[in-house]
Amino acid sequence: MKQPYLLFLGSEKVIENAKTAAGIAYWRPEACKGQFRLEGGTIDLGLPDLDLDEAVAAGIKTLVIGIAPFGGKIEASWVSVILTALEKGLDVAAGLHDRLQDHPEISQIAKTHGRTLYDIRKSDKKFDVGTGEKRTGMRLLTVGTDCAVGKKYASLAIEKEMKSRGVNADYRATGQTGIFIAGTGISVDAVVADFISGAAETLSPANDADHWDIIEGQGSLYHPSYAGVTVGLMHGSQSDKLVLCHNASLTHMDGLPNFPIVDFGACMDGYLSIARLTNRNVEFAGFCINTSKLSERDALDYMQRVEETFGLPCCDPVRTGVAKIVDKLGF
Repeated sequence: MKQPYLLFLGSEKVIENAKTAAGIAYWRPEACKGQFRLEGGTIDLGLPDLDLDEAVAAGIKTLVIGIAPFGGKIEASWVSVILTALEKGLDVAAGLHDRLQDHPEISQIAKTHGRTLYDIRKSDKKFDVGTGEKRTGMRLLTVGTDCAVGKKYASLAIEKEMKSRGVNADYRATGQTGIFIAGTGISVDAVVADFISGAAETLSPANDADHWDIIEGQGSLYHPSYAGVTVGLMHGSQSDKLVLCHNASLTHMDGLPNFPIVDFGACMDGYLSIARLTNRNVEFAGFCINTSKLSERDALDYMQRVEETFGLPCCDPVRTGVAKIVDKLGF
């Protein structure tokens, strides 16, 4: 996609629903030149607020739909913005389940004005079913107590720390935001269920013995809506190490108040049980906790308690970095 980007935030008020824009802005700030908010929107990524005319004048090339609403639908209030952006010469990119190219009016206006629509979730690649056969190389998969708890941030931070130490490592994106950041990957929640494990095998193929694939987790084994994609990704990843991710401010599953967050110990036991189908020697390497809503003191105390309870390093990828987890891996 052409850079720089204008990140579209709509009228969103919940940062978890704007995780696509937030992730791109955090990990690829050089590509982001502004944000566009509709009336009522309160999410602020610290970028200049630009309207479409200002964005064009600033040299912006692509409007990125930075919102991931429940169900991944293109909301009616966005359509006029998308159409105007196309008419003014911008390309448009999204990682929604609803595809831009499948929207008749958006598709027609893009064609009329010679603009490109990028549907990041769409893949023309065909995958085989997973085989579970052992392959060379090492793999780490981030898993979560819930959805949207920081698996992507943890994966990117671990890859960055490993590379800083000269480790042969690559981040493997499995969702739309990760693909925006990495420029490549497979959105596994858009893969037909029977082929998710095969897609994960394709994403992290056989490699050098000292190479690490740092695979971004998706969903949660304990979230009734999304556990299916998590299981397929786990089996295909054939991970050697797992990192459990959690948001310290959560008490229940995203969107499901009747499903409380599962105790860490029980959560880890469940993940290990599932992962051992394709790698008997899998083990946890640590915890990554989103402590953004805690004070500095409370955050450090929280992570210390987790470390004392489980005997594994506990980090916040943003607040503390992940050096302790990479130390645990032996680097």
